[in-house]
Amino acid sequence: MANIKQQVKRNLTNEKKRLQNASFKSSMKTAMKAVHAAVVEKDLEKAKNACAYACKKLDKAVSKGFLHKNNAARHKSQLCKLVNSIA
Repeated sequence: MANIKQQVKRNLTNEKKRLQNASFKSSMKTAMKAVHAAVVEKDLEKAKNACAYACKKLDKAVSKGFLHKNNAARHKSQLCKLVNSIA
């Protein structure tokens, strides 16, 4: 355990951020899984809505610095391609 006041404070903020990132990562993965589930069911309307929501989550991850923009673009492209495959 750190005995320097600034480092103790830093450890607390790092832990808070780690928990926020874990929560956001989980919700992002859940949104992407919803698209896959809708495609398996061949429900186009549900798949489009889920894809839009997942894209929104990915864009937010980029703006927060959680993901690289190319990584998010790749995921969005794959999801849209998947949705269009059932159209």
